[in-house]
Amino acid sequence: MFKRFFSWFFIIGIVLYFCNQAFAKSTEDELAELKSRILAMEQKLAQQEDKSDKQEELTESLEQIKDAFNGISIGAGVTFVYQATSNANGDDLSENGQDVGDASYSVDVSITKNFQNGTAFIAVEAGEGVGVDDELAVFSSVNADATGGDSNIGVTEAWYEHRFNPLTVTVGKIAADAFMDSNEYANDETTQFLGSVFKHSSAIELPDNSAGLIIGASISEIVTAEAIVMDGNADWGDMFEDAFYGGQLTISPEIAGKSGNYRVFGWGSGRDHTKWNDSAQVQESSYGFGLSVDQELTDIIGVFVRYAWQNPEVYLNGESFSLEYSYSIGMQIAGEPWGRDDDVFGIAFGQILPSNDYKDAGSNLSADAEGHIELYYSCKINDHLTISPDLQIIMNPYGGDAVKGDDAIVIGGLRGQVDF
Repeated sequence: MFKRFFSWFFIIGIVLYFCNQAFAKSTEDELAELKSRILAMEQKLAQQEDKSDKQEELTESLEQIKDAFNGISIGAGVTFVYQATSNANGDDLSENGQDVGDASYSVDVSITKNFQNGTAFIAVEAGEGVGVDDELAVFSSVNADATGGDSNIGVTEAWYEHRFNPLTVTVGKIAADAFMDSNEYANDETTQFLGSVFKHSSAIELPDNSAGLIIGASISEIVTAEAIVMDGNADWGDMFEDAFYGGQLTISPEIAGKSGNYRVFGWGSGRDHTKWNDSAQVQESSYGFGLSVDQELTDIIGVFVRYAWQNPEVYLNGESFSLEYSYSIGMQIAGEPWGRDDDVFGIAFGQILPSNDYKDAGSNLSADAEGHIELYYSCKINDHLTISPDLQIIMNPYGGDAVKGDDAIVIGGLRGQVDF
């Protein structure tokens, strides 16, 4: 019996041993698998944390980019102009009264960035062609959009304006014509009148865009004043030796609920001028004054008036004539009455009068007033394309003293404006 008990005990011991071994191996396998799972989870967690860090970095970078572009606006437009003339009178034409037809285009891109109490602005312009202006002998050009004969590109404006309430200070490469003699209805050659006499008064010696400083002051809700000084020669050298300087007062009241702007201005130019009655005086300065008015009459009709006078005793060195004063009047009518709310019709008349000193210094000069009439119809095709037929008539071109004829010149044109 003892032997039988010992045998059973021995057998049970062996069974328990092998069971324990199997259990230990199973536990080790489970622990190893558990460690592997924990390691995998740790790796995934590390990857997730790395992704989270990268996501945060990406989000931060995107926010920085967003902040950099916040307050930025970009404008772009392309203008195409074709004009044909009757009775062209340019000195280089092969015959008097020759008919010519030419085209031009311009591309304008502007970037504006608003900061706290400040604004930065850059404008780039490219274009090609002078249109028919080089084939006309006139006091004022008929295509103010033309940029020049050869293809060119350049920065036309680049300035920063800071607001010190109630003052504003603008410094950089500036455009004097954007500051002085502006007008609501006759100021933009890409959408309004093409003739230069209606974009700005001809009797203002505005310099090309160059280095300058503008200081503005808000006197009241309807009254502002501005002063400008800039390089008159636009050569970025000896900037204040030949400086252009001026001041403008603007009153912008509401009359019977209709808006208007009434501007008066004066200017001076340190560029070299010659006296008509004393050709030895070749370093004279010049000066002038003027006004520009635009007034809304009804919801669809607006009118404008311009006048400018300048020193008649001198002429800018390099020029062959000088003007004494010019004026223009005109109106703009929206197309609502004939069911074209976004269309605009414009008509204007102006005259440019050469100085008596210029007339007296010449030999048998007529020096009559050169008259301009312009009509345009701005037809909006869609949100991006506008087509404008344009008609101009010039009476007494070059004051009646053009070598190749002084008959009235008729210019028919078509302008296309594409805005992006």
